[in-house]
Amino acid sequence: MGIYINRGNSEFSDIISHEYVDKTSLIPLINATLNSESRYSCVTRCRRFGKSMAANMLCAYYDKSCSSRELFRGLKAEQDSSFETFLNKYHVIYLDVTSFTARPEFRKNIVRTIQNEIIYELKEAFPDVRYKENSDLMDVLSAIREYTGEKFFFIIDEWDAICREFPERQKLKGDPDTVAPTILDEYVMLLRRLFKTQASNKVFAGAYLTGILPIKKYNTESALNNFCEYSMIRPGKMATTLGFTYDEVVSLCKKHGADMAEMESWYDGYRIGKASHMFNPYSVIKAINMESYGSYWTTTSAYDSVRTYIEMNFDGLKDDVIRMFAGESVDVDTTEFLNDMRIVRSKDDVLTVLIHLGYLAYDSERQQCYIPNKEVADEMNKAIKATSWASVAKTLQDSKSLLAATIAGNEEAVSKAIDVAHDEHTSILSYNDENSLACVLTVAYIWARNEYIIHREYATGKGYADLVMIPRRNVAKPALVIELKFNHTAIDQIKRKEYPAKIAEYTGDLLLVGINYDKETKQHSCKIESLPFATRSSLDKF
Repeated sequence: MGIYINRGNSEFSDIISHEYVDKTSLIPLINATLNSESRYSCVTRCRRFGKSMAANMLCAYYDKSCSSRELFRGLKAEQDSSFETFLNKYHVIYLDVTSFTARPEFRKNIVRTIQNEIIYELKEAFPDVRYKENSDLMDVLSAIREYTGEKFFFIIDEWDAICREFPERQKLKGDPDTVAPTILDEYVMLLRRLFKTQASNKVFAGAYLTGILPIKKYNTESALNNFCEYSMIRPGKMATTLGFTYDEVVSLCKKHGADMAEMESWYDGYRIGKASHMFNPYSVIKAINMESYGSYWTTTSAYDSVRTYIEMNFDGLKDDVIRMFAGESVDVDTTEFLNDMRIVRSKDDVLTVLIHLGYLAYDSERQQCYIPNKEVADEMNKAIKATSWASVAKTLQDSKSLLAATIAGNEEAVSKAIDVAHDEHTSILSYNDENSLACVLTVAYIWARNEYIIHREYATGKGYADLVMIPRRNVAKPALVIELKFNHTAIDQIKRKEYPAKIAEYTGDLLLVGINYDKETKQHSCKIESLPFATRSSLDKF
């Protein structure tokens, strides 16, 4: 067993010996592509979505240097008719690109070093093959194929690490007008040499690339347009093969006695293709092991990237971020992004990068993006505080103060705060439009998402409340029912429509918050009434 060639199955064995959620349904999908025109796959997801685990699983399944049948006993892949056909049938090359980008001594010659390292191990593994002098990696692989008659399966984990780590262009020393070939250019040429030549299909039964970014585009053309790409934006049949589905998280919660509602609030929200409830698997498992819900997913490098992108001064970006913090979705055109984190030319490019990084979720049917859950919202909030977006930071601070005033029953302070929110966000709201009034509330109460589960236009009693806010577990604050209306008493409407009846299962105190808007004066007024749990067993007093 080698570092790159036929690594065996020990890593997958370690994975399934712990808390393993069966994601082997990926195997039949890849089997169906082998030795066909669709044999090259690139499956990309944000960090901590199980990409490396899937790559190790494929390595264990295809590697002919080991026997992996027992590892897959009882798993989904074993039930597929293709399972025995391809089990341990290929020489597997496994390349983790981050093992090179993390070593500074390789940085200048990283692409050549990758080739040399793999070539050295291939020649050790196949010493009887005759190789031409100065053979590159593809020459060596072709020689082995001709000698043995056997094909390879190539797995590249974190394929795009070089794209993320190295600058786009480098000037030649002493010649500022001449641009040298970049490391990225060299890397793409290597991939093309491997997977887009006449010998490629003879050498490879298939290839599986995984990373964060889809394959880089030059103008509008993919650098490797013979790859089938399955991304956060267009996952196709790979939608549920990475990440946890709703049912998988339900099973985990039942097994470990975890709170499914908290799991949903913290880690759900990714809509990947037709899969409307996808969870970040790393965070789910950490929450179970730590017996505590919080932010486990982010890293410093990703945080710095988010801060850089959201600080870009593209028209409409700040307004869109505010709307998403308020629970709204915003339109995004993902088609123009060149799949290069260093080439960001528009607001849509920023939003698209954040989708690939996992800081935004994407609804392909509506072509909109949104903040998926509390874990991500917390990290976005931290990133904004570290930027020069003083206006957005002020909106968040004002919202925190508004929530405190509401809970304290300070009607005058609430009225003034809603006035300010309405005035400051006219760029994204139509001033006297009824829907804009509801939007005012969601913007004004942005901060409440840190402590409450918020439902907009929540079906209650005989009608709809603009906002119903249920405190999160271990938050010792009352639930809120908030109604905002034109020119009449909103608090009376709350009572008349029996809004509290639908949250009767909530065994805590309740605040009724009626906010009235006068079209002529463009001023808000507020009335707040407390409804302790002990006194709300019936609604007869209304």
